[in-house]
Amino acid sequence: MSTKGKDTMEPGFAASEIDTSKPHPARMYDAFLGGRDNYPVDREAVRRMLRDFPEARAIARANRAFLQRAVRFLAGQAGVRQFLDIGTGIPSAGNVHEVAGQVSPDSRVVYVDNDPIVHVHANALLTGSGTTSIVLADLRDPKAILAHLRVRGLIDFGQPVALLLVAILHFIRDDEDPAGIVATLRDALPPGSYLALSHGTGDFHPASGADLAATAYRNATAPLILRTRERVSRFLDGFDLVDPGLVQAPLWHPDGKPPRPRDLAKIGIYAGVGCKAGS
Repeated sequence: MSTKGKDTMEPGFAASEIDTSKPHPARMYDAFLGGRDNYPVDREAVRRMLRDFPEARAIARANRAFLQRAVRFLAGQAGVRQFLDIGTGIPSAGNVHEVAGQVSPDSRVVYVDNDPIVHVHANALLTGSGTTSIVLADLRDPKAILAHLRVRGLIDFGQPVALLLVAILHFIRDDEDPAGIVATLRDALPPGSYLALSHGTGDFHPASGADLAATAYRNATAPLILRTRERVSRFLDGFDLVDPGLVQAPLWHPDGKPPRPRDLAKIGIYAGVGCKAGS
């Protein structure tokens, strides 16, 4: 992979473009998980959100655990060797390339995020790896992602691909056509590929609680759009759902016993995995 300096990370992007005046969802997620790769503005946004919506940290942890279980399933039982992780966030222990590599060392992973700081940290982490790369790009332009030289250099779209859209679509507004974005990516995948996604919801909380969660992102670089299970399920159109279907994240292939009902009621995020059938 490229080892460009951080001032020339990608054409059109520079490290100086890192915006520390507004919280960024990737850095906020890092703060929720106890990471250190975030700024005071991100930590303050997280502090306010936890004050008003304390379940947020449990939701972030449940989402992270789902990602790891899904990758183990995809690399193991499903036998996928290629992963395209869009909206990856700040690299941390137990990321996709580490989990997939434990199952199959020949796994190839391309991370995509639109935050320059993610690119800086991921480049430092991944230097020397020929099977993992990082692309600075935006999910809102899926055709640019699919055409990117680093994506094409590691991902063979003639073979099954695992597309990961984990906790990212709820940062895409309806007027930005999230369903069309997913359809563009889906149509580029060959049969036998998989989509793993998770998405925030207000289905399990009073409207006031959901509003508080969304308010925390009002001044961030992207808003938080909570959607119902019915709306989230549409993103999986064209995929055959793997059991148990689209469920709250802790219920998807849980390690050990699932949470108690009173704890599960706090987890406002759906998760599911689907396989693209042959034409």
